[in-house]
Amino acid sequence: MTDTATVYIVDDDASVRTGMQRLIRSHGWNVVAFASGEDFLAHAFPAGQGCVLLDLQMPDMTGLEVQQRMAAAGIALPVVFLSGHADIPESVAAMKQGAVDFLVKPVTEEVLLAALQQAIQRHAAECSALRHQGAITECYQQLSQREREVLERVIRGRLNKQIASDLGIAEKTVKVHRARVMEKMAVRSLAELVQMCIAAGIADPVAD
Repeated sequence: MTDTATVYIVDDDASVRTGMQRLIRSHGWNVVAFASGEDFLAHAFPAGQGCVLLDLQMPDMTGLEVQQRMAAAGIALPVVFLSGHADIPESVAAMKQGAVDFLVKPVTEEVLLAALQQAIQRHAAECSALRHQGAITECYQQLSQREREVLERVIRGRLNKQIASDLGIAEKTVKVHRARVMEKMAVRSLAELVQMCIAAGIADPVAD
């Protein structure tokens, strides 16, 4: 993760790109600018926090189309839209697809910077959640097959004797496996274990 966030500007107007680059750089962020959606989508995105400042009306590919292509390509950067006019249907469509904000040109410096800051903070939170999920998954992968079977039943609220019956093993063996699960998952309580598994999508904690 880089220390300084990057704002990707996508706008076919050279004067707008130049002005935005100067403004954004002056506030300490990195800036990479593109004249078209095609150029932007062909770019290799390094790891790091950032967001996209995306013009809505562009000749070859609209901002909404770029946003859709980003989603299809797994480009998870939050989007702030810029539009030359307040188009309610398009703004609704953009927000439904996950845009952070929809700004109408000319936009004040204060409003623009606030929207970019919100988008970058969202991306930082999403990246942190992914790292946390990855750490949980690594712990889960350390479990044996039997320990995973015990875990799946524990978070569904099954008692030790019920798990023993389910798996055809002794109750004391279940207790041993359960203790190992807690140790390998690095948790101290059942509630913490359940929360971790929900966060990582490891199992569905539906009680029998």
